[in-house]
Amino acid sequence: MLPVHGGDIQRAASRAGIGPQAFLDASASLVPWTPRWKCLGLSAWRDYPDRTQTLLCRRLGVLHGCHMSFVMPGNGAAELFTWAARDASKLGGSVLQVPHFADYLRALRCWSASLLQQQLPLVWCQMFPQPFPAPGAGAVLWICNPHNPTGQLWSRASLERHLSRFELVICDEAFLPLVPNGDQQSLIPLVARHPNLVVIRSLTKLYGIAGLRLGYAVAQPERLQRWSEWRDPWPVNGIALAVGERLLASPRRYHRWCKRVQRWVATEGAWMQQQLAMLAGISPMPSAANFLLIRSEQSLVPLREALEQRHRILLRDCRSFEGLGETWLRIGLQSPRNNRRIVRAMRQELQRNPLA
Repeated sequence: MLPVHGGDIQRAASRAGIGPQAFLDASASLVPWTPRWKCLGLSAWRDYPDRTQTLLCRRLGVLHGCHMSFVMPGNGAAELFTWAARDASKLGGSVLQVPHFADYLRALRCWSASLLQQQLPLVWCQMFPQPFPAPGAGAVLWICNPHNPTGQLWSRASLERHLSRFELVICDEAFLPLVPNGDQQSLIPLVARHPNLVVIRSLTKLYGIAGLRLGYAVAQPERLQRWSEWRDPWPVNGIALAVGERLLASPRRYHRWCKRVQRWVATEGAWMQQQLAMLAGISPMPSAANFLLIRSEQSLVPLREALEQRHRILLRDCRSFEGLGETWLRIGLQSPRNNRRIVRAMRQELQRNPLA
């Protein structure tokens, strides 16, 4: 079975018969380090979590310059896509750009929603931000900015014009805080004026805390109140809430963290682009995000398998991205040391089994 998400390190470990700690997981696109914090209090483990997530909502509101009623934390972005898709299913056809993150399709299928999948051009320039390709006709528009899996960054101006055309616009900005100057393209400042706009973000990518499952939606209060009536009683666990509250306690510290992450993306992204371009048979695509999509004229499945089996390195198999296939792989940026490990391993395997 093809992986629907990156980060399936347990399955790779099971195949190899070794522990997951032996692998370098570049199939998931997370910051390669996490913040240090003091031990969480006993109440985060013992007590039922706050069902209203009041403190975290307040801190997210301060961060984005909006009232806390415009914010809803979720059990990762995935939970929030489910409720966005429920709204979408009542309005008509959803327009999705192909390739796209598989969870949009999963969420829409929950509610038997109709959709139109529109192929993105698979060649693009290096200048970001870029204009968003004109979408087809439909009632709901799904946007990913920066786009996953291609890494293209769309301009706010090219996105804003569609807010008057669609009944609902859902914008996934999970990776935007990791992009240098990315927040200049965010749609969050437009939410107060557009009741048909939902922006969904993830804290797990930015802080490398995917195991905690913590994301949030920014939308007008009436919509979020409706969503809250559909949810489980405690959608965000107490440990995730406590960690999120600490991470966002200081907007200054949040912005300082983002700057550090963005410097890493800019530096390591440029280095990886340069190194991968020197590998025979490999074409790295321009990316504004903390991951790179690479392509070849031949299947990259043997290369991915060799990296897993001989080097204990996991890259993202792109066959589960509709519109891509076995000639594509995605690489999540790692620490400088581990990025060099990836390039070295790829070079060795391509010398052993050339693509060109």
